[in-house]
Amino acid sequence: MTYIPDYLKTYPNMNTSSPLHISLNRLYHGFRPHRHDFLEFSYVVDGRGSESINDARHQMLPGTFTFVLPYQVHELFTEPGSTLVLYNCMFSMDLLMEPGQDEGLLDLIDQNTLPPFAQLSGAGNERMKQLIEEMFQEYEGKEPWRRTMLQVKLKEILVCFDRYRRKEEPLADISRHAPRSSASIWPIIHYIHRHYQDELALSDLASRFSLSVSRISEVIKQTTGQTFVHFLHDLRLRHACSLLVSTDMSVAEIALEVGYGSYKTFSRIFRETKGVVPKDYRKMKLSQETLVQQ
Repeated sequence: MTYIPDYLKTYPNMNTSSPLHISLNRLYHGFRPHRHDFLEFSYVVDGRGSESINDARHQMLPGTFTFVLPYQVHELFTEPGSTLVLYNCMFSMDLLMEPGQDEGLLDLIDQNTLPPFAQLSGAGNERMKQLIEEMFQEYEGKEPWRRTMLQVKLKEILVCFDRYRRKEEPLADISRHAPRSSASIWPIIHYIHRHYQDELALSDLASRFSLSVSRISEVIKQTTGQTFVHFLHDLRLRHACSLLVSTDMSVAEIALEVGYGSYKTFSRIFRETKGVVPKDYRKMKLSQETLVQQ
């Protein structure tokens, strides 16, 4: 019987204008194999264990920083007699895109010949620990500019990690970390993330990336676990949910903004996916926010 890892598709604050969540967790017995369509970093504060990412395993000790890409299958193991204490931060790929720029920090994802983790020590570890603790405190607080500060901290943390792994990883050893799958999928995924609001078809992608329609379809399904159409709908609806909660835009305006030329099509797909029509989703989420604030 083939074992299929869990596919985690949600996290707190995902459908908001600031899709980021950070928490401090204790793992007594590891965490089951899973994958997700968002980015995640972890940082070990205490305890010992290991993590497997696409069947490549590395140790987890105090100071271990790991950067997990979307759709990678990963599993955590806690060493017997120990408790893994670690920060986990989940966030949207959109947060790595700089306004007015094509790529922003998305180049971090393309560096798949570099290891997905680093064992920090000394001053580098102290700095990383301080940055993550500050990010966690900012997340838990309600200070002005909270959203901006969280995004600044996120980018600083990821840049520090990338610099550290480049400095520490011997060039001769980098090849052993290269993933088994082809790197060619990431420019395609990036392009879809940047252009899902446009009219986008598999034939457009095939032409742009010099691949056949069937090959494009195949690599998207292999990477995301979804067909191109479902992947496109997921991105559009996630953006729509954020706009419904964080803006006063009409449902018709949101439909056009996220890439649906027809209000009826948007409403139908939204209802089929979320179980409610967009206006009822907005009322439900705003009501939940009101209750939390009381």
